Amino acid sequence: MAKEHEVDVVVNLKTNTWESMSKIDYKFDEEKLINEFKEYIDSTYGQHYAKDKFQATEFIIDGGHGTGFCIGNVLKYAQRYGKKGSHTDARKDLMKVLHYALIQMYVHDNEL
Repeated sequence: MAKEHEVDVVVNLKTNTWESMSKIDYKFDEEKLINEFKEYIDSTYGQHYAKDKFQATEFIIDGGHGTGFCIGNVLKYAQRYGKKGSHTDARKDLMKVLHYALIQMYVHDNEL
C-alpha cells in the first residue's frame, strides 16, 4: 500500500486562500486553481441555491438520491463543455463538474 504524502497547509487570512508550506513546484498551477475553485464554491453559498441556509442538493442527498444527482450533473456539464456560449462559459462548466464531483466524494464517504 502506498504511503500518503502529507502536506502542511495554511490559510492566508488576507486573501482567504490556501497556501502550501511544502513549497511544491506545481507544474499545472494546481495551488492557484484550487484557490479559485474554493472561491467558486464559497460563492455558491451566497446564491439563490442556498435559500434559508439549505441547498436543494442537501434534500436530494438526504432523500437517498445523491449519487445519481451528482454523477448526473458531472456528466451533464462535462458533455456540455465547450458547446454552449463562450470560452468563459466552458470554464464555468468545468467548475461545476469539479464541484459536483467534490459533493459526490462527500456522498461516497458518508454512505452507510
